[in-house]
Amino acid sequence: MSVLTELAVGESLQPVTLDPVSRLDLIKYAGASGDYNPIHTIDEEAEKAGLPGIIAHGMWTMGNLSKLFTPYYEEGFIEDYTIRFKGMVFLNDEVTLHAVLIENKEEKLNFDVKATNQDGKEVIKGNVAFRKA
Repeated sequence: MSVLTELAVGESLQPVTLDPVSRLDLIKYAGASGDYNPIHTIDEEAEKAGLPGIIAHGMWTMGNLSKLFTPYYEEGFIEDYTIRFKGMVFLNDEVTLHAVLIENKEEKLNFDVKATNQDGKEVIKGNVAFRKA
C-alpha cells in the first residue's frame, strides 16, 4: 500500500467497491442513525412515495465514502467533508468509492471524492480535506 502523503496531484486512491446494498444494511443503518423513514426499509412505503423501491439513506452512502481513508488514519484524519447528493442508491446496487488528490498543501491534502453505482452513475460527489498528522 502506498503512503497517502506521497501521492502526487492527479493520482487516485485505490477505489473501494462495497458489497451490494442489502435490506439488512439499511435496517441496521436506520437503527444506528435513528432515521426510521420507511422509504428506506419498506417497499410499499417507498412506492407510496413515488419511488420504484426502497432507497439507501444518503448518509449511509456518505458515511461509507470515508472508508477510502480508513487505511491512512495513522497519517492523519479527515478534517472536513462536503458532499452533494446526485442520485439514489437502490437495493442490490454496487457502489464504488473514488478519491483523486487535487491539492497537496503543507498540512493538508484535498481530494475530489465520489461514489458511483454499477452503471457508473454518480450518486454522491464532493471534497475531503485530509489533515496530515
